[in-house]
Amino acid sequence: MSVLRLPASVMVLLLAVCLQGCATPSGAAADPADPWEGVNRKVYVFNERLDEALLQPVARTYVDVVPWFVRSGVHHFLGNLGDVWTLVNAGLQLKGQVAVETFMRVAINSTLGIYGVLDIASEAGIDKRKEDFGQTLGHWGVQPGPYLMLPLLGPSTLRDALALPVDMKAGPSAFFEDGGTRNAVTVTRVVDLRAGLLRTGDALKAASLDPYSFVRDAWLQKRESEVYDGNPPREFDYSEP
Repeated sequence: MSVLRLPASVMVLLLAVCLQGCATPSGAAADPADPWEGVNRKVYVFNERLDEALLQPVARTYVDVVPWFVRSGVHHFLGNLGDVWTLVNAGLQLKGQVAVETFMRVAINSTLGIYGVLDIASEAGIDKRKEDFGQTLGHWGVQPGPYLMLPLLGPSTLRDALALPVDMKAGPSAFFEDGGTRNAVTVTRVVDLRAGLLRTGDALKAASLDPYSFVRDAWLQKRESEVYDGNPPREFDYSEP
């Protein structure tokens, strides 16, 4: 077992135990999807303050300084590396068509697209799909468990949080052996993701009376759709462990 995977898994389990002790007091009406709302809201506030102080300024500077075609190339390059993990998870879920289409995406973009800098596959009509290990667990019947707001990482569920170390280990940075390069790829990926959400974040804060609840409900609905490809067999029972 890798050094990265063990601490992350243990951290999530310890956080879950702490949250269980901080669950909504007896007699209070708790959302079954979010029994740890009190602590989750505090983590959400922490993430928002960190985002406003660090991530947003860095992302805005990145957008203002780096030409759009360079940013587009970086985004497509990282996305092409991510497609490899989607291919693996599509295979684990026995999604033959998704696996074949994703393989074609990787093959085309890695060659004609110059290692993914150009997204030739999308222009050819091959849709991009995203499959991760949390979706694979959900596909095989692992229930999501309670909603969990992770420090720095944002919305999740207990299932997806426990799957996160595997996804991180197989992410774009896994293709590079040098530690400095891996760290640079990870930082670049975070900045790229945040830059893509600048307008969305501003619109969210302006339109929602309770951004926390809006983010939670929207994310859970989106995640349910991802796991079941838009066709969930039943409503999630978040009270299940």
